[in-house]
Amino acid sequence: MYAVIRAGGKQYRVAPGDVVRLENQSDENGNVEFSDILAVSAGNGQIGVPSSGARVVGQVVEQGRAKKILVFHYKRKKQYKKLRGHRQGFTAVRITEIAYDGQSFKAPELPKKEPKPVKAAHVEAEPTVKAKSSKAPAKKKAVAKKTVAKKAAPKKKK
Repeated sequence: MYAVIRAGGKQYRVAPGDVVRLENQSDENGNVEFSDILAVSAGNGQIGVPSSGARVVGQVVEQGRAKKILVFHYKRKKQYKKLRGHRQGFTAVRITEIAYDGQSFKAPELPKKEPKPVKAAHVEAEPTVKAKSSKAPAKKKAVAKKTVAKKAAPKKKK
């Protein structure tokens, strides 16, 4: 079963268990409910347009910002250049449930991650010393640029 939802001005085809990156969404306790559902497909291949009985619920997995996009404006022959950067915010949502016409399709539960055990700090810890290699990297010296002396042109006789 899948549903077509509208979020952030775009349409997404989602199924239970899918993780979708959407524009920033407001969440309540880490859950998001999508109200704008365009279509729902039943298990036997029928596609229906829900009136009000459909429900799509998701769980917020991550919130962040995408990679930087450089926006460069340029007008030739006018000495006009402008460079701006932009990072679009996103919310990653895992679809947990799609309910329609008395049926409810839920995503399988993810196994819970166990916290890693914390190592006990030693009270009398010895400072660690890094062994220096016998050869230190050589520092590069700046090389002066060579200038070529121009020969003076012979003066013209009158």
